[in-house]
Order: sequence, then structure tokens, then C-alpha cells
Amino acid sequence: MAETKRDYYEVLGVDRNADAATIKKAYRQLAKKYHPDMNPGDKEAEQKFKEAAEAYSVLSDDNKRHQYDQFGHAAFEQGGGGAGGFDFNGADMGDIFGDIFGDLFGGGSRRRANNGPMKGANLRASVRITFEEAVFGCEKELELSLKDECTNCHGTGAKPGTSPETCPKCGGRGQVVMTQQSLFGMVQNVTTCPDCGGTGKIIKEKCTSCGGTGYTSSRKKIKVSIPAGIDNGQCVRIAGKGEPGTNGGPRGDLLVEVVVQRHPIFQRQDMNIYSTAPMSFAQATLGGDVRISTIDGDVMYNVKPGTQTDTRIRLKGKGVPSLRNKSVRGDHYVTLVVQVPTRLNNEAKEALKAFDAATGNSLNQQNTDTAKKEEKPKKKGFMDKLKETFED
Repeated sequence: MAETKRDYYEVLGVDRNADAATIKKAYRQLAKKYHPDMNPGDKEAEQKFKEAAEAYSVLSDDNKRHQYDQFGHAAFEQGGGGAGGFDFNGADMGDIFGDIFGDLFGGGSRRRANNGPMKGANLRASVRITFEEAVFGCEKELELSLKDECTNCHGTGAKPGTSPETCPKCGGRGQVVMTQQSLFGMVQNVTTCPDCGGTGKIIKEKCTSCGGTGYTSSRKKIKVSIPAGIDNGQCVRIAGKGEPGTNGGPRGDLLVEVVVQRHPIFQRQDMNIYSTAPMSFAQATLGGDVRISTIDGDVMYNVKPGTQTDTRIRLKGKGVPSLRNKSVRGDHYVTLVVQVPTRLNNEAKEALKAFDAATGNSLNQQNTDTAKKEEKPKKKGFMDKLKETFED
């Protein structure tokens, strides 16, 4: 049996709305910790290194991450190549490994300043829908607080008439480098500049409209298209509706988690629907049409004579559509249950008694057994036989 894969966000130890920089940092730490060169002969460390590399190869690629957020590991079940069915073409692995070995052995690895254009952080929201809306899809509207570029300072954060200045601590690079001696030689630690927060700029006179942030918030309505077949807990990604980017970078995305309400009749497992349907004693015995509720409406199903309770039937194509192809649907499995009447008039009771008498007399089974026991002749003892002799 195939081993169940861990969630990629869990593998890297980051939130599902973590930005690219956070994901990269988390992977670098794991890669340095579990790299085979640092753990010779340790199979467990080697496996964790491969697991982290596979997670990073997906989460560092916007397209793959989008698919993973929507469909989980199932999005790549048909994929081939790479670790666990993935390739590493979209990930900046060269830069990652350069950073790792530079840190470990004091090499002069190339580093990119983080004060260039960066994509904004993703936002998360949730929407509640009915079971039917999850099956057939729907449109929903959310009202959220979104940030936009400040119209007063045009996103600089500085008071109109002034401009941000280059940070003197990092020289505008947004990072500071600390070098220290270790067992492996000189180790360089690169951290975000504490003075400018990684922007490379210092604002001395802040814009009064945005408080120096460069952005203002406002309530906006956003339409969300929920695809047919979506399941509870899955997300819909809306591109460009997240936090604004920095230094001219694009906006992040909005991830809308879908919460599906419970249905009083139907239960879902993957693309199949399960339910129960009552049938009368007469229908179960003699056969006939039974009305069954489905997600598409009521249907009539002809049961065979002598159908037992808990008989399961299959209604093909009455299940949930596939997310990838809504024309492909699962099945609906129905368990038939004989419904015992709780209220009978005298006529119905007498008719049922007559039926029972004709089919085994189960109602009087105990009385019949008692009468048979009473009719059984008593075995004669010694005194009984002696008495009969003298009487003769």
C-alpha cells in the first residue's frame, strides 16, 4: 500500500498563505539540516531532504502551488519525473544550493537583494455553501478589506514633496551580513535589515494619509466562482486580489476556503454520494416502485420481490461531478431499509395476523410450543406400574 504523503506546507513548516521568501527560507534551513553530505549514511535524513526538496519544487512554482492548493496531491497523480512525480525545473534550486553551501563552507555564494520587485502576500477568506451548491457550482460574493496604493503619496509612504532615502545601515540592499567563525570555517548569516525592514529605503517624513505604509484599506465586494464538484476544505484561488506587491511587484492572490454545509439526507465520499431510502413491508415482499431522492430530484426504482432490508443499490452517474471534467460524475449508492409501521387500524392488524398464520404462525409460536409440551404423555414410574398391577 502506498505511503500517504505529508502536506507540503507541513513538511516545510509554513502557513498556507506564506509568501515566496518565507517558503524559500524554510526550505534552506531544512536542506542545510538534512543534506546527505552533512549526514553521511543517515537514511532518515536523506529521506527528509528529498521530502523537503519535493515540497519546495511545488510551493516555489506559482502554477504548481495553485494546483496543489485546489486539489492537493491528487493534482499531480498522473505526473512523472523528478522526486515523487515532480520536476525541479520551475524552482530556483541553483540559488538555493548556492546559498546552502556558501553558508556551510564560507563560500562566496551569489545573493540577490530582497529590495527588488516582490509579489504581495496572499490573503485567505472562507465562504459557506450548501451541499447542492458544491455539487453543481455557484457564484458567491465576498466583502473584504483590501489594500490599494495610497493616492496621496502614490505608494512611496513619504510625505508629498519628499522622497524615501537610501538606508544607511544596509546601503539600500535591504540585507545585512554577519560573518562568524564556526567548526566549518567562516559562516555568513544574511538577515533582513532591521532599520528599513528589507526595503532598502528610510522614510523620514511619513505620508499623513497612509501613515508611511504607502497603502490605504477599503471594503470591496469580490465575486467568487465556485466550480462544480468542489469538496469541503478545498480552496478557490483568485489571482491578483491579495496584498499589494512591494517595489512594483504584483499583488498576491486571494485564497477562498470552501465550507460545505451538511445535508440531512446525503453524505459524500470523493465523487460518490450515499443515502438511505425507506420501503414498505409490502414493497419489500411483493416488489414494486420505490421513490428515491437524489441530488437531481426524485427517481423511481423498481425493487425485486423479496428484497431484504439493508440492500444496497447503485444509481450510476447520480454522484458528484469531477473538478477536472464536470461531464464525468460519480455514482449514488442507496441502502434500502424496510420501514416498520407504528400505527395500524384493527383491519390492518387482523390482516397481518392472518398473513402471519399463513406463513408460519410466528406470533403464536410460543403458545404452540407450550401446548406440545403439555400434550406429551408423562413417563410412568415404578409406583404407577405397581398400582396398575394390584388394580388388575
